[in-house]
Amino acid sequence: MIRHCVFVKFRPEVSAAERADIYAGLNALVGQIGGLLRADFGPNISPEGMAKGFADGFIMDLADEAARDRYLVHPAHQAAGGRLVAALEGGRDGLMVFDLNVADAR
Repeated sequence: MIRHCVFVKFRPEVSAAERADIYAGLNALVGQIGGLLRADFGPNISPEGMAKGFADGFIMDLADEAARDRYLVHPAHQAAGGRLVAALEGGRDGLMVFDLNVADAR
């Protein structure tokens, strides 16, 4: 399974309601794109102070690398991702992506 971790720096004027709407659009991709299994969204709650300005983020679990690759080029992802990037400080500079290959614990 691939765990697609995305950390973001929203522009200060992006409201909590707009953030929730952006996340809802991304969450709607579950069930729409084959192999996209789950998505979780929210603010960083770590007390360590190591976020480097990345105050929000989300995790998407995908069945495998092939599912991740389909997800990346899917038109629905492109549209939802474009809306996200438009709300970030510096556009793509306000985004960090990290994919992990994790063993299925089942």
